[in-house]
This record gives sequence, C-alpha cells and structure tokens, in this order.
Amino acid sequence: MKSLLKMMMVAGVMALSLAALQNDASADTQLASYYGPGLEGNLTASGDVFEPYTELTAASLQYPFGTELLVSYGGYSTVVTVTDRGPYVGGRELDLSQLAADEIGLTAVGVDYVDVQVIG
Repeated sequence: MKSLLKMMMVAGVMALSLAALQNDASADTQLASYYGPGLEGNLTASGDVFEPYTELTAASLQYPFGTELLVSYGGYSTVVTVTDRGPYVGGRELDLSQLAADEIGLTAVGVDYVDVQVIG
C-alpha cells in the first residue's frame, strides 16, 4: 500500500512538472520575413558564413546566438538556429534563411506572422 501511495505521489509531481514545462514552452507569434537574395557568403553577426539555401538559420534581436527555434506557419514547421541580428525593418521580429522560409511556405507571401517556440 505504501509503495502504491509513493508511486501515485511521484506520478502527481511528474504531471505537475510536465504541465509547468508545457506552459513555459508556449509559442509566441512574431512578424517574420526571409533574407532576400544577394547576402549569400556574407558573415553573420555570430561570425558564421550565411548560407541561405542550405542552412536553417534565422536573425533575431530577441534571442541569443545558438538558440534553436521551432517556427510554424500554415501547418508546416521547421527548426532554425539564431546566427544573426535583425531584422531592422518595419516591426519584423524574425528573419529566416530562404531554406527555412521555403520549408514552411513563407516565401510565397514574403512577410507574415509565424509561431515561434524556443526549443534549445
């Protein structure tokens, strides 16, 4: 009986911990765009070479370099790593590499609101 009670208490604590983690991992809606052509090969603010067609990266003023973000739009999602600062245009909060924008369908509209969740 004691072991059953202990198991129930542990399960309850785990459920509460999981609920707290899920609340912390809520998505944030941000205005996003993608880097236009002509920047390939330039250095990002983190010192990485920008490869818009082969790497899933993003520029952000909010998140530290190396932060992994789950970006969702139109029923599609991709994981990007913050490697640059910006965007510096019109209230935008996130600039995606072209590959990342292609994966979620953002290149068709250019600029729109996306859901962003920090995952690493």
